Amino acid sequence: MTIYSEFAGHIGAILDHLEEAGDLPAGLDRKNVAVEPPRDPSHGDLATNVAMVLAKPAGKNPRELAMIIAPKIARFDSVAGAEVAGPGFINIRLVDDAWREELRAIAAAGENYGRSAMGAGKTVNIEYVSANPTGPLHMGHCRGAVVGDALAGLLEFTGHAVTREYYINDAGGQVDILARSTHLRYREALGEDIGEIPEGLYPGEYLKPVGEALAAEFGDRYAASEETQWLALFREHSVAAMMDLIRADLGLLGIAQEVFASEAAVHAAGKPEAAEAELRKRDLVYDGILEAPKGKTLDDWEPVELPLFRSTRFGDDQDRPIRKSDGSWTYFGADLAYHFQKSQSADMLIDIWGADHAGTVKRIKAAVEALTDGKTEFDVKLVQMVRLLRDGEPVKMSKRSGSFVTLADVVEEVGKDVVRFTMLTRKADAQMDFDFAKVVEASKDNPVFYVQYAHARIRSVHRRAQAEGIEIGGAADLSLLDAEELALVKRAAQFPRIAEAAANAHEPHRIAFYLGDLAAEFHALWNRGNDHPEKRLLVADAPDLTRARLALAEGIGQIIRNGLAIMGVEAVEEME
Repeated sequence: MTIYSEFAGHIGAILDHLEEAGDLPAGLDRKNVAVEPPRDPSHGDLATNVAMVLAKPAGKNPRELAMIIAPKIARFDSVAGAEVAGPGFINIRLVDDAWREELRAIAAAGENYGRSAMGAGKTVNIEYVSANPTGPLHMGHCRGAVVGDALAGLLEFTGHAVTREYYINDAGGQVDILARSTHLRYREALGEDIGEIPEGLYPGEYLKPVGEALAAEFGDRYAASEETQWLALFREHSVAAMMDLIRADLGLLGIAQEVFASEAAVHAAGKPEAAEAELRKRDLVYDGILEAPKGKTLDDWEPVELPLFRSTRFGDDQDRPIRKSDGSWTYFGADLAYHFQKSQSADMLIDIWGADHAGTVKRIKAAVEALTDGKTEFDVKLVQMVRLLRDGEPVKMSKRSGSFVTLADVVEEVGKDVVRFTMLTRKADAQMDFDFAKVVEASKDNPVFYVQYAHARIRSVHRRAQAEGIEIGGAADLSLLDAEELALVKRAAQFPRIAEAAANAHEPHRIAFYLGDLAAEFHALWNRGNDHPEKRLLVADAPDLTRARLALAEGIGQIIRNGLAIMGVEAVEEME
């Protein structure tokens, strides 16, 4: 239990007592009652909106209700004072021992500090990356991959059972183009001069090994054959090879997804037909004619009857076709069936999509709501592209990929941890610049460096203390910590509530932001010793004080490790 959860419990007990006494009506909805830090630290250590939230349904004035609750909060041993502010907020000031106890709680919980059972019993399917299996991953895929994987880690940290899923788009025309591109490289491997790669085929050199493998396996059997004889075979081999390449790229980021679902398999299993039948039973699919597209006239547009999903019932601006005029499935029809499949084994679905898919969010949300009767929660997180720079100048494309800079190229140059942390330094739907020079810069303006440096400093001072024979561990006298040092404990104590809030919002970047703030406060504390040696963490002739400050530093280090672990980033022991 942390300070924030402890006081949430205290306030809950107070409300129970008021209900039993008849001072509050029973059964009030308390879900929006919060305990959090006040915006202005001078107002106290904690603040609660309990009176503001419950006053109206209780038929009371917020300030009057706060005046009833505040004195009851003030009776707890850990409270130095509780004051009513403004229209009815309650500011709580704690005794210093409360923060010393929280520092001990951090040490006792270790890597479990901040974990919660918030999501206990809830299963979540997170689908992310899902790039077309036509080549290596690029930096646009990278950002979605990191956001999805960090979100999975965050939800697991808060008690959810998480499935990481990749949807293989292997049923569209792009995989036929892939097969034709591979066939060209196959002929090249057999010694044919293929010249320039024709327009419309994939030019990347990553297909050369695939062509060579096919040449070794089949010889020249398909070199001059009709396309119908080799297209399906080459498609299967090419997709498998590309997925091996994609898995290897994801492995460079430390990502391993449990489920790889095939679009072709969804079609083969008749899932779209089953979804259509289910929706027709509910009168959510009907045969109708769409309005002519804007700018089209009867001369260049022919009305066709199509099966339409009633997405307007769920807030969409028009009903959407699930089949094309030739009877084949639209992308929406196939996606609808795929999401129905996922919903069978999860309480919540989360998709991480590129921002270019924003136009399809509303209709897919409508489909999931319809197919699951609103029982399956569904969220889509849109991720903006990443602009690659080097000293402010755009980075040229990769020869290996043929059209873009690969994820592998970037990880090889700057490292997994730098890539992962940087991808979380902005909200996912905000534009991002990734400057190769900036992300490895050793300065406080680089959050990756600044957080890692804080942890490395903590580890270094522990090594120095051991070298000087100062005993570490045991019961440190935390009463020796001053007000500035306890203020750092207060920042550390926010970690559990930050983790829960980030999980609720599906925003893992909040962990990166928090770690940046925590690291900045730690460095500020460290820098006190530059001009005042007695304020350093390690004071050789004051072993008791040193032990107390090292306990504080270790607590901060533990929070940094816990936060970085959620992000999939390692906490370094030392920096050059």
